[in-house]
Amino acid sequence: RTMTVINRKSLLVLLFILASWITFTVVQNSAKLWTALKLPISLHHWNYFTNSLCPDALMNPVVSRAETELRIKKIMEELDQLVPPRPFTHVNTTTSAAHSRATLLNPQDTYCKGDQLDILLQVRDHLGRRKEYGGDFLRARMSSPALQAGASGKVTDFNNGSYLVSFTLFWEGQVSLSLLLIHPSEGVSALWRARNQGYDKVIFTGQFASGTSHVNTDCALLLNSSAELCQYLDAQDQEAFYCVKPPQAPCAALTHMYSKNKEVSYLSEQERSLFERSNVGVEIMENFDAISVSQCNKKRVPTKKKCKFGMTSTIPSGHVWKDTWNPVSCSLAPIKMKECLRGKFIHLMGDSTIRQWMEYFKSTINTLKSVDLHELGKFQNLLAVDLDKNINIKWQKHGYPLIGSLIYSVKDIEYLARVIDRTGGEKNTIIVISLGQHFRPFPIDVFIRRALSVHKAVQRLLLRSPDTMVIIKAENIRDMDADMERFSDFHGYIQYLVIKDIFQDLNVGIIDAWDMTNAYGTNNVHPPQSVVRNQINILLNYIC
Repeated sequence: RTMTVINRKSLLVLLFILASWITFTVVQNSAKLWTALKLPISLHHWNYFTNSLCPDALMNPVVSRAETELRIKKIMEELDQLVPPRPFTHVNTTTSAAHSRATLLNPQDTYCKGDQLDILLQVRDHLGRRKEYGGDFLRARMSSPALQAGASGKVTDFNNGSYLVSFTLFWEGQVSLSLLLIHPSEGVSALWRARNQGYDKVIFTGQFASGTSHVNTDCALLLNSSAELCQYLDAQDQEAFYCVKPPQAPCAALTHMYSKNKEVSYLSEQERSLFERSNVGVEIMENFDAISVSQCNKKRVPTKKKCKFGMTSTIPSGHVWKDTWNPVSCSLAPIKMKECLRGKFIHLMGDSTIRQWMEYFKSTINTLKSVDLHELGKFQNLLAVDLDKNINIKWQKHGYPLIGSLIYSVKDIEYLARVIDRTGGEKNTIIVISLGQHFRPFPIDVFIRRALSVHKAVQRLLLRSPDTMVIIKAENIRDMDADMERFSDFHGYIQYLVIKDIFQDLNVGIIDAWDMTNAYGTNNVHPPQSVVRNQINILLNYIC
């Protein structure tokens, strides 16, 4: 019995020595071990990845970033092919709306509802000479103001100076046709070059708290300065914003921000003349008469299915009739908003065009009450609740760049990917994202990177919570007297194409606000309430 006790003690001692040796070895070689596993060493990253429910988050972040860079490069190469250089020696050699010729193909006295009407456009320069290449930024629209009706046309570029403009005749009555030359191809090329040339078209001013006083310094997405800089970095997606560090304040003392356009241009004087208001959005079909559309006793159109995720996108995506949006590929049912939103948490994320939704919800649901979050400024987070129906609606601004001449707080500013990552998600959680307008003045890679970051975050969300509903709201078109170098709709259109390309593989809903605002002919970054109402009606049909 004594020998058994001794043997047990010896075994325990040996096990203790073995455990101590293993622990010592692991500690001594921990750096090599982490390197071999290629996992992040920093505590911040480690906490994030171990808490994530997404298996993809355990991937090597260096490889992930490399893949992101390759994706950005590929998208930019495709866009460069879409917008080739079009240098010109004189404005007279650029596309002229007045000299271009639009010809109605197969003209008829009366057209039938549902028919397609085609127009051949041959563009010419200001000297009346045929253009031999395409790339003009055109906008086609049909409308019947008396019927509160409108729809976009589809423009096909043959890349030889000829275009096919197609209209689907969605309704009966007198229909007016419009084809605007927003920018000639030479202007498009100039805008594309200028956009990707510099980050300084908008200058940001950061306000740092220093005791009872404030210190202002320059801030930007990229700062060419020899001064010490504060870097505000999203470590996971490698997105950064910089400010010149004040001498007597820490970087964490940044509290507020505002911006203004900088007196800088990457366009030549000759190129800038293309963007004077008189040269933007010029009507090509000024002398076209309205056409008459009749019912023609055609067969009844089959009943369309209710709109839902994953439905085919079309051009145009729908039309307005009697101030109501009607999609091409599906139908929108009348939905009682308050009942639909019962028990729902709606996260509205992005810019002021989605903040309009919050304002609409509050004006329409009288039991929805605003919650004071004790924040100041136009970009403050907004929360509204209906305790009886258990409705929660929140609007949150997106991260830098956020353009605003009025000062706003940055203490609560964060990238949407991080907001989405900490969203639990479930069947009554709805996320609506709108990005674009604030990115127009900056090189396109900034927007592509942000869209990819949000895409990856949505992908992680849907993996851990497939029942969560995510809706992407595309950009609105905006006014034509804005600063074209910074805010042209051409920049918005490129971003619209990028968003559709990046999110096409996810089961998310798309609200084609680009096509809808064009159909309405609003030309306002903040369209009227009727447009917002129809955008929200698509949301309600998606979720109820």
